[in-house]
Amino acid sequence: MRADPLSLFPAALLALAISTPAAAQRFDTQAGAVTVETVASGLEHPWSLAFLPGGGILVTERPGRMRIVSAEGEVSRPIAGVPQVVTGGQAGLFDVALDPGFASNREIVFSYAEPREGGNGTAVARARLSPDGSRLENLRVIFRQLPTFKSSAHFGGRLAFGPGGDLFVTLGERFSAMEKAQDLSTDFGKIVRIRPDGAIPQDNPFVGKANAKPEIWSYGHRNPQALAFHPQTRQLWEIEHGPRGGDEINIPQAGRNYGWPVIGYGVHYSGAKIGVGTSAPGMEQPIYFWDPSIAPSGMAFVTSDRYPGWQGNLLVGALAGQMMVRLTLKGEAIAAEERMLKGLNERIRDVRQGPDGLIYFVTDNPRGRLLRLIPG
Repeated sequence: MRADPLSLFPAALLALAISTPAAAQRFDTQAGAVTVETVASGLEHPWSLAFLPGGGILVTERPGRMRIVSAEGEVSRPIAGVPQVVTGGQAGLFDVALDPGFASNREIVFSYAEPREGGNGTAVARARLSPDGSRLENLRVIFRQLPTFKSSAHFGGRLAFGPGGDLFVTLGERFSAMEKAQDLSTDFGKIVRIRPDGAIPQDNPFVGKANAKPEIWSYGHRNPQALAFHPQTRQLWEIEHGPRGGDEINIPQAGRNYGWPVIGYGVHYSGAKIGVGTSAPGMEQPIYFWDPSIAPSGMAFVTSDRYPGWQGNLLVGALAGQMMVRLTLKGEAIAAEERMLKGLNERIRDVRQGPDGLIYFVTDNPRGRLLRLIPG
């Protein structure tokens, strides 16, 4: 059988200095013990990962680099052809996802903070990954959050391909423009739905509506940092940061308003009350919230049978909380929460289930790691 070229790195592409992996750490959970194993280290603020055919893992680093980690844990040099990104604060290179047709077209999509005249904004680009994994080819920007704005905060940037092949993108409200989350003429504080080439689906809820952007799927979001489709119901789930408290899990429906900054379950950083309180007519309630905030980032539904008692659960990374949260679901409700891996003392940025059924995650650190959970 011919090996996939993405699992084989020419010597010239291999990083010359790969940190020695830290010793594995064992943690007890309510459903049994797990061991955290280092796959690769020495990554600078890794933000997201995507699994390539042949065993490679595509990893983004917030300062604007993309690399491939081989099945053996070897880290490639930065992939050429990544566009210039804004860095500093929360800005940088964000999420990455394989196009549903990757096996034939080798195309990926990724999100990043794009430099623009007068400011910046979240952008989504599409490109072909070269056969040897060393560069991006035929790059084109398929979506730009508008208007351009000068801020280093609240970019959103999570991506998820839906069951029908459409691409969903989370967009933050840029922090100091929070009121724009309620303004349908902007992309601030929205989830948008586009075709894989950037075209607008004509059945989007605001197509043809005056003073409304046709790409909008849902609105009233703050800074969504996790996005995934439920494997059974095929519904979109989203998790966003609150300010001081009020991190939310939502199941965003087409055309619905999720309230920010009119309602919320925390308070502003100043201690001031949020809007009118926790509810208002015409605004949706979260299915779950955290107060105090854990700063959730990244999520994965567990379909694997590798972890006894975890199948059907939702795993969520936490930045400020420095942990992984395991949520037991009962339909669209959260039945139980377990806070795991707190002794790891790491900001967990993204969580994914791999093709091998194991859970992989990355740590937000100047010398971040790609880790996996080994059951038992």
